[in-house]
Amino acid sequence: DSCASQPCMNQGTCIRENNVFRCVCPSEYSGSRCEIHDLCQSNPCMNGGTCRSVSENAGYQCICSPRYTGSRCETRDYCTPNPCANAVRPLRASVVDIHPNATWSKNGITVAGGNGYGSGTNQLNHPWSLYVDDDETIYVADHGNHRIVEWKSGATNGTVVAGGNGQGVVRWSGRNGTHGETIISNIECFGLAMDDNGYLYVVDYREHEVKRYKIGETKRTVVAGGNEQGNRLDQLSYPYYVFVDRDHSVYVSDWGNNRLMKWEEGVTQGIVVAGGQGKGNSLSQLNASRGVVVDQLGTVYVADKQNHRVTRWPKGARQGSVIIGGNGKGSQSNQLNQPMGLSFARHGNLYVVDWLNHRVQKFNIEQTQFL
Repeated sequence: DSCASQPCMNQGTCIRENNVFRCVCPSEYSGSRCEIHDLCQSNPCMNGGTCRSVSENAGYQCICSPRYTGSRCETRDYCTPNPCANAVRPLRASVVDIHPNATWSKNGITVAGGNGYGSGTNQLNHPWSLYVDDDETIYVADHGNHRIVEWKSGATNGTVVAGGNGQGVVRWSGRNGTHGETIISNIECFGLAMDDNGYLYVVDYREHEVKRYKIGETKRTVVAGGNEQGNRLDQLSYPYYVFVDRDHSVYVSDWGNNRLMKWEEGVTQGIVVAGGQGKGNSLSQLNASRGVVVDQLGTVYVADKQNHRVTRWPKGARQGSVIIGGNGKGSQSNQLNQPMGLSFARHGNLYVVDWLNHRVQKFNIEQTQFL
């Protein structure tokens, strides 16, 4: 009996066929005698990478998708193709890859404001939203002071880089920000985003819709809502913030309906991806949803304003989990007081506009070894 000598390794099962043995291997093992540990069964490659077993000793190799590098395809390569040649950097897009088991520090660090409300260069007055660039420089929409303030990483004071000239959408040059150019007039706009093609997405709060513009043109396309105020899947009710992902899907914080909506490109109605169960503080509810960001897996992060917390909703989840705040309204480092805007820095640190504390809090991603 050719199986009597137990030729199969790693708990493989020997089967005799026509006087020839064959090993049936358990998962994660392969080879004629189950001698190869196939690490690819556990799918270690991230961001769509393809795993290839290379040998018994070397383990596996990840063949990465375009624009990703690293042993597990964990790093996005922003320089291929070269983005510096006439490229558009999105205002707010899913450019940060977050591990599904990531956690953040429970205690925030004040990186802008936090010195009471006011108009000093070390103060903010009811800040609304923010953007964080690759150097972790923060640009804050300082709502009460009608200005945009730049805070370098580690700075104790900000610099005014843009000021308001009435109601509308204004473009300011990053090289010479002394005069702004109004590109969209007579609109009550609360949220802006730009995709990688240079299209601008504008939240029209009063018209209950999100419009897409091509810079330099007056033509606009409604990409979410636009069917009057309501709670149907083709309607919005006083939308605030917008986020555009890599596939140009539009995520909208639908304040009046206490929900977060996703509208894929070209569709006529959205789907609920967070909340939508009425106003409340359970993990399946939101109370005045505000800022939203989305990672590469479609996980939604939302500023749950009146619950003083930030919640995370994995794709398809029926309830979220609290990742920041949730310790009652307050000004301690582990508390928020009506959070508004959210932004990830490129390494996964999360920045939160803490509205009634007149500050921006930074929550560092935990340096956990993800297995």
